[in-house]
Amino acid sequence: VQLQASGGGLVQVGGSLRLSCAASGKFYEINVMGWYRQALGKQRELVAAITNGGLTDAADSVKGRFTISRDNATNTVYLQMNGLRPEDTAVYYCHLAYYAGDYYEYWGQGTLVTVSS
Repeated sequence: VQLQASGGGLVQVGGSLRLSCAASGKFYEINVMGWYRQALGKQRELVAAITNGGLTDAADSVKGRFTISRDNATNTVYLQMNGLRPEDTAVYYCHLAYYAGDYYEYWGQGTLVTVSS
């Protein structure tokens, strides 16, 4: 399984970015895709996740600003980020997980989001 993320970059405070992540390979159709982020010197944290059925979860810090969505036909997950703040600066990682007898998870290569003030 490969996860190819794109869409990071440099943006000013209050700006918007849209991250995309396409999954390829063989994996169980019942799964969760999401985004984590890791800021310099901090632990990786969940940003938002979405199941194949459309159920979502998001960190309190991004609720009302970030929206996660997915296209099951293309196995692509999106993260629309609005109202960006300097504290959103981090490397964002795409994630896919499912349970099929065992727990399987995969990570994308990470894409850097920098919010300048």
